[in-house]
Amino acid sequence: MRLFAAVLPPEDVAGELALEVAELRKLPGADGLRWTGRPGWHFTLAFYGEVEEDVVADLSVRLERAARRAAAFELAVRGGGQFGHGRALWAGASGDLPALRLLADRAEAAARKAGVAMGEHRRYKAHLTVARSREDVDVQPYVRALDGFTSRTWTVDELALVRSNLPRSGVPGEQPRYEVVARWALGGAG
Repeated sequence: MRLFAAVLPPEDVAGELALEVAELRKLPGADGLRWTGRPGWHFTLAFYGEVEEDVVADLSVRLERAARRAAAFELAVRGGGQFGHGRALWAGASGDLPALRLLADRAEAAARKAGVAMGEHRRYKAHLTVARSREDVDVQPYVRALDGFTSRTWTVDELALVRSNLPRSGVPGEQPRYEVVARWALGGAG
């Protein structure tokens, strides 16, 4: 199964971002982007790709341990940016970014210890993808519009393991479906 570890924004924060994205979609050229659906908004901590069923249990134990070792922290969705010359438009984060990076490092380490091939380690960049393009696009107007956006601050108190079900219908614009497989409280709370 195709898995990743993530921090999920609460519903009201996703609602705030949805209002901002609705405004972005009114900008010229917005129809040329593939906008991600609200159910797919998350801060990926570590992307695992295809994970064999027999590895998921060990990965889950290790992620639970990583969550217990992390204290809850404050986060907000703030600003934006791009990857790959406009191939991905994202909203950023503010708050306790060192705690978020540490949780991402621990989620990656948990996978490596469970035997998941992680490839090359990259410096973590907190982002929540709001749109994609198959080709280079000038997304600077969208990035500038996101500069003034900040959601309310919330307390991140859990780590989620999420399954990504890729579209299979071939219908243009179909979005992946995301399913939370497990959640663990940070710091053993809850």
